[in-house]
Amino acid sequence: MATRMRAFARRRAAATTAVAVALAAGAFVAIMPFLFMVSTSLKTLVETLTRVDPLPFRAEFWPVEPQWNNYVDAWVRADFSIFFRNSVITAAVTVAGVLATSTLAAYAFAKMRFAGRVLVFSLLLGTLIIPESVYLVPNFILITKLGWNDRLAGLTVPFMASAFYIFLLRQFFNQLPDELIESARIDGAGHVRSFLGIVLPLSRAPLVTVIFLAFIGSWNALQWPLVATRTERWRPLTVGLTMFISESGPEWHLRMAGSVIAVAPVVLLYLLAQRQFTEAISRSGIKG
Repeated sequence: MATRMRAFARRRAAATTAVAVALAAGAFVAIMPFLFMVSTSLKTLVETLTRVDPLPFRAEFWPVEPQWNNYVDAWVRADFSIFFRNSVITAAVTVAGVLATSTLAAYAFAKMRFAGRVLVFSLLLGTLIIPESVYLVPNFILITKLGWNDRLAGLTVPFMASAFYIFLLRQFFNQLPDELIESARIDGAGHVRSFLGIVLPLSRAPLVTVIFLAFIGSWNALQWPLVATRTERWRPLTVGLTMFISESGPEWHLRMAGSVIAVAPVVLLYLLAQRQFTEAISRSGIKG
């Protein structure tokens, strides 16, 4: 019996080691583009041509002396201040709208009983199979009719509702015991009070996940801002970075510095929300 236990422990340790090695290799492959971007952003123009190596274990991969002023040069030359401001405002408004619509709709599908609930939810999920490019022309016609071209509303309102976020929150709300809602109703609380006082306080993890995903979607948007804007008045950072890359020529160190500036807020938000993000993803699929 002891021999079998030792053999089982060895096999389990070997399997754990193999999984750890595979995950480490995958993480290395995933992080390599970011390391290359950061290292190149800290080099001089000459070093981007003479000190090139694909592996971060070698000295040529990194700059001789980090050029932190590259970020300042990229910021000033690309006039990132207005683009950065536009991205922050657009993302904040979009996230607020997504939270308002998704939480209310998810609560209705999870905790309210009404005729056609399953059918409506199924139709809503069916919209997930429609490619985003299909919405491009109808959305453009809509904002044109409303006079929202080159305005904040045109960049935010069309994306304030999402079937995926409603589905994600509905899955989590379904896991909350119905007895909590029924007890609140016995005490005289309606759906609004139950929603605000019970459901939302218990849903921190999925709400943080929705905020994170909606922020990324708005922050990284490029195609729609190019269609919906004509001037720099409301163009986001992605458009500013694209313009800067096309104008900067072979100055790869400044290109990468601008890319780091654009990626940094997303990475920072992920580090802050990582725990809630993984918790919500793991718990949302326990039951339908």
